[in-house]
Amino acid sequence: MKIGVICIIMSLLTSCSTKRSFEISQQVDIDRFVKKWYVIAGRFTIFEEGAHNPVELYTWSKNKDRIDIDFSFLKDSFDGEKKTIEQKAWIFDKKSNAHWKVRPIWPLKLDYYIIAHDEKYSWSAVGVNNQKYLWIMAEEWKMSDEKLQNIISIVKQKGYSIEGIQRAPQNW
Repeated sequence: MKIGVICIIMSLLTSCSTKRSFEISQQVDIDRFVKKWYVIAGRFTIFEEGAHNPVELYTWSKNKDRIDIDFSFLKDSFDGEKKTIEQKAWIFDKKSNAHWKVRPIWPLKLDYYIIAHDEKYSWSAVGVNNQKYLWIMAEEWKMSDEKLQNIISIVKQKGYSIEGIQRAPQNW
């Protein structure tokens, strides 16, 4: 990949060295977090535009001490072409397990923060340093507007921007 393309992607995705100004989860149980998540809502990257039925599948790779991430979705409609984006993640803060370094493409490693989750790990909210992107995910693909608004309120209480959140189309 050419350096110019990498620079463009870095400027779009990175949170640079901005100091984090929001709270994150105090403790994340990786064994409970690493699973299939339906992406319910958020502020998405250009690579996620038009995503229908978006899903993040986290798999622990014990021999490599990392998390393999498969993001898949249908492009532009429920009948659209299936797209998959593979990523790798390393737990950066092993005390809380809430700060990861995610590699969407080599050589980038971007900060990824688990902002909040419920005690049953039925939903989670994930963001980045500069608060440009946000992903609200759940174990189930259906979520009521009331439940989503409650999660958004929690994200706001943690000091993370809730402007421009959009629902991801989910219909299984």
